[in-house]
Amino acid sequence: MADRAATSTMASVRDKEVSSRELNPLEMAQRQFDEAVPYLDPKIPEGYLAKLRMPERVLVVNFPVIMDDGSIQMFTGYRAQHSTACGPAKGGIRYHPQVTMEEVCALAMWMTWKCAVVGIPYGGAKGGVVCDPKQLSEREIERLTRRYTAEISIIIGPHKDIPAPDVNTNPQVMAWIMDTYSMGVGYAAPGVTTGKPIEIGGSLGRREATARGTVFCIRRAAKKLGIDLEGAEVVVQGYGNAGSIAAQLLYEDGAKIIAVSDSKGGIYNPHGLDPNEVLRHKRETGSVVGFPGADVITNEELLVLPCDILVPAALEKQLHEGNADKVKAKIIAEAANGPTEPEADHIFFDRGIFVIPDILCNAGGVTVSYFEWVQDIQFFFWDEDQVNSHLEQVMNRAFDAVIATAEEKGVHNRLAANILAINRVARAIMLRGIYP
Repeated sequence: MADRAATSTMASVRDKEVSSRELNPLEMAQRQFDEAVPYLDPKIPEGYLAKLRMPERVLVVNFPVIMDDGSIQMFTGYRAQHSTACGPAKGGIRYHPQVTMEEVCALAMWMTWKCAVVGIPYGGAKGGVVCDPKQLSEREIERLTRRYTAEISIIIGPHKDIPAPDVNTNPQVMAWIMDTYSMGVGYAAPGVTTGKPIEIGGSLGRREATARGTVFCIRRAAKKLGIDLEGAEVVVQGYGNAGSIAAQLLYEDGAKIIAVSDSKGGIYNPHGLDPNEVLRHKRETGSVVGFPGADVITNEELLVLPCDILVPAALEKQLHEGNADKVKAKIIAEAANGPTEPEADHIFFDRGIFVIPDILCNAGGVTVSYFEWVQDIQFFFWDEDQVNSHLEQVMNRAFDAVIATAEEKGVHNRLAANILAINRVARAIMLRGIYP
């Protein structure tokens, strides 16, 4: 189609414009979108695709917080909603010094595709506050959370936009958000957040869900590639919730965890690490670095270690054109959001490295968030076995659909996941039509 060819040409021009500098996260997400356009259902009008290339809305808030010493400090926060075509917006909130509007818009877009890949009735959203929570007391974090919630309350709600934990946020933060929103509407509204404590409407299995979904995908990929997880060598970058639990679950499968890292550095032992002991050490010291019997390595060195499975579970843009040709893993399982830049995808594909893309691999978190929301709306709660059983079914079905698309189109797995997801969301927009 001429229009589709023109879109592809414009995308090439945009790529050249940013080739001389580093891509920001939104540009990276849009480039991935543009790569999928030529493979999409030709019946989808160009206007619908243009709509999906940008967020529906972005709220920027600047708000004061009273600090423990009585002073007032200003903070900037964001909430981006990429799409609500398939249902309420859904996505985490992160507290980090490097949060930007481009980052939350990109993450919101990836959330849209993630929900569509696993077939749950949500669109994508993301939020964040520019701050360093390590420099704030718990009371300051609570006051920041409650004021930020009040500022964004005009666009969130159980049937509008449902926040969840992300980088440097946790169930307690979700509890404060839920309580603040509930005070505003005048009744308990547990469905306004997911990832909450069990006592106020959280779901069993939610804390482990991102890692568990990642491991379900790894098992599926290993079976497809003929890799025995018993004795398989695993490297995990990022030892937070997703990374540490993924390491523990793979360890229980018989895999050998040879290296892990956090923001302060990494540790390596070719004979294997006990992930539970490493986690205990991190809780006691604040880092995996210094774990007895392990060598210290950098995060950069960790990414290129010889291994069977590499699990990037840290921040974005860790795998790129500069290190992709040095990666020695057979499987890359993206527990983090956006860890691989577009150029690296092509290098991995050419080298035969099997990438499980983020919008599939780490979708266990949003899937069980959906389960939590369903339970909150119904005020009827499931046991953990039921949660995990449903999660495995969803992840396996989504994995098989993505791989089938990749094989049918002859493309790498991320492109296949994007093709599958974008087609689903675009069809939903077409069915709903354009208002007015």
